[in-house]
Amino acid sequence: MITPDFFARIPPLVLADPLAEMLGAAEGGVVEYRYVDAVRLAGHSCPTVAGAWLMTARALQALYPDAMPQRGGIRVALREAQTTGTTGVVAAVIGLITGAAGEGGFQGLGGRLGRRGLLTFGVEMRGDARFTRLDSGASVELAYHPQAVPPEAAMQELMPKVVSGGADASERAEFARLWQARVERILLPSNDVPGLLEAIA
Repeated sequence: MITPDFFARIPPLVLADPLAEMLGAAEGGVVEYRYVDAVRLAGHSCPTVAGAWLMTARALQALYPDAMPQRGGIRVALREAQTTGTTGVVAAVIGLITGAAGEGGFQGLGGRLGRRGLLTFGVEMRGDARFTRLDSGASVELAYHPQAVPPEAAMQELMPKVVSGGADASERAEFARLWQARVERILLPSNDVPGLLEAIA
């Protein structure tokens, strides 16, 4: 799988998963996710996938400032219904990283380490997603504003032709390049775009 070079420059997310440790899936239970894992899950890279990754990364940083984040130890609530817009994609990426799952999630072993019911939708809040530690109750609510990184005019001009199938090979390649350039601006920490991610007090 050949991906844009900037994927490799996005810092990975490292968590401890006690279930993975118990079942011998990862030594010490340490699991590492890279942005390309979210891309494989979603099947594409876009501002939505990038936003889900970014919100999760920021939440883990806030909830575990001095310790390794605990996969399966976080409850996630999303403001929108699961079937609204791109909420399902956002939920899939957040669930991949945190282990939080809805009704179809793992029910646990001996009453422990379950992930079922840790992901809920249609929860009233000001932000887009709320992440809560199960052990301490510490919580962070985040709002993602992709409009802070607007698409280039050339990409918007090309989109109708690409979507309709009327673009030639060079136009498709340019559209794809511009699309990922926007994702890169969203994701790379060095860009630090004002207003892109908002912590709700």
